[in-house]
Amino acid sequence: MKAAIERAIQNSYSYTAYRNLVTQLLGEGKVTGHEQSADLLHYAELNEVRMNRLDKTMHVTDSVQEKLQKLQQKYIWLVLSEGWCGDAAQLVPIMDKMAQASSQIELHIALRDDHDDLMQHFLTNGSKSIPKLIVLKADTHEVLGSWGPRPKAAAELIKDYKEKHGVVDQTAKTELQLWYLHDKGASTQEEITDLMLHCEQLSLQTC
Repeated sequence: MKAAIERAIQNSYSYTAYRNLVTQLLGEGKVTGHEQSADLLHYAELNEVRMNRLDKTMHVTDSVQEKLQKLQQKYIWLVLSEGWCGDAAQLVPIMDKMAQASSQIELHIALRDDHDDLMQHFLTNGSKSIPKLIVLKADTHEVLGSWGPRPKAAAELIKDYKEKHGVVDQTAKTELQLWYLHDKGASTQEEITDLMLHCEQLSLQTC
């Protein structure tokens, strides 16, 4: 896995570069990833609007900001994502805001389809679900933890819907987007912050 991590970091994007790539490809009628389709292009266009909105409106809560600013060790957040992914559109902007809130965190975004070898180590119930946040020690690139692809309550919403209806259809996706809208990033911020406090303990034990 170490070689896969090193390659992903080397080929990763800053948040700004990732956003620019998604926008550039949309201008060419394309999406990130190895598959191209009208549906994926439609999703990516919707996601562009969502990310633009979140970039302007999303704020890190005071309590989360305070905890992140107390981190003693340096970390890399390596995020596997794609521009067409609805969950990524809702969550990666939050990750960027959180990374900006701490001088100890450096955000790197790698495209999932370009790094399948790494994705295979972070499957969710056997699925290559994204976004996946991998927390690394900045100096050694040791994996301390991971998070994703959704906050727990959002994951439960989809799980319950699938158990009831047998599929994850457009209605389920609409309900999920409404959940994200009402949650305003609070659950994501709290869960990732809890993960970072755990990673900080691990990092201090091994440094």
